[in-house]
Amino acid sequence: MKIALLSEKYTPDIGGLAISTERFARLLTSAGYETRVFAPSLSLPPSEKRTLPSNGVSVTRFGAHKRVDDTLVDWFELIVEEHKRDPFDVLHAYFLTQAGFVAAYAGKYLNIPSVVSIRGNDIERAPFDPSKFSHVMYALQNASAVTTNATELAKKSKAFLDRDIYLIPNGIDTDHFQPMEKITRLIQTLRLIHPEARGNTPHLGQQHISRFDQHVIGFVGELREKKGIKALLSAYAQVNKTRSTILLIVGTIRTGADKEYFEEFLISNPNSQIIVTGYISPGDLPRYYALIDILVHPSLRDGMPNAVLEAMACGKTVIATPVGGVLDVIEDGVNGLLVPINDADGLAEKIVDVLGRSGKREAIGRSARETITSRFTLENELQSNLKVYRDLGVIK
Repeated sequence: MKIALLSEKYTPDIGGLAISTERFARLLTSAGYETRVFAPSLSLPPSEKRTLPSNGVSVTRFGAHKRVDDTLVDWFELIVEEHKRDPFDVLHAYFLTQAGFVAAYAGKYLNIPSVVSIRGNDIERAPFDPSKFSHVMYALQNASAVTTNATELAKKSKAFLDRDIYLIPNGIDTDHFQPMEKITRLIQTLRLIHPEARGNTPHLGQQHISRFDQHVIGFVGELREKKGIKALLSAYAQVNKTRSTILLIVGTIRTGADKEYFEEFLISNPNSQIIVTGYISPGDLPRYYALIDILVHPSLRDGMPNAVLEAMACGKTVIATPVGGVLDVIEDGVNGLLVPINDADGLAEKIVDVLGRSGKREAIGRSARETITSRFTLENELQSNLKVYRDLGVIK
């Protein structure tokens, strides 16, 4: 079976979509299926394309245009051209709007099955954009099969078109993301922050070695409005007034209004101890989860956030908002904690409570790890997608 995997993001692009697409591509390749990825890139001139291997996967990036419709034309024609040269058995789009539209259209045109996977913003925000709504509806109506990673996203999708939708949660490599003992945590930390060990990569600065004896509140990803930057910073400020803590942002802060808000917060809260690491590769993330006592994920909207699953696999207590796929993963008070959207006061109260109860953190962490190893594995993700292909007659 030969699969064309279409996505609007792919590593080294930043974000959960890029990470999830690469994970899925590698899963298919490791299972013996020929997989080719096609994704636009802002780092290439418009219409220019390059195909390079990436972790065993053939990845074709092509330059995006300023006009979205020009980019979509190039994408469609690229798929048609490559199919004529070396036919695909199925087109699989990882995102509903642009990628999903191209896959569904090309699938109908070439008379081959297409699968569209709903990931989050594509169904929660795109339908409210008139320029994207027709693409959303076309993909939902014409894809051979539709999948999503969260029950809530399936429900929202069916409000637009009542059709069968496969629920396929994200999977986590539980051998890679696993708990680390405290002594291992210290050794790994020292190795990460040593300047000679990491070259010019923007990792933790050496001045932070001793400060990690304090409790650490963590956030992983690109911090921005959608991810609850205001609630997170407000809650942290409240917590830090009663007990000295570190806020470790493993990732970046989105430029523009979010960056300005963050900088204003630092000026208004001079006693804050906040570390922003910059981009961290997935391979290095477990060492950073080892530094965290609590992961906070106060999103306003979400699909199935990788950071929540990864932290739980590492045996961490997660405090998150009840949005998207979080509702499929966290049972409040058992394997994690839930707090209402934009409730900075409630978030601060839960952080203080859990930081003061190490036994509770350990119990929740153990339950979190058990949840991931039993239900959110790479093998489950792979087999669920292969079932979709079987139902379409692509494989036996």
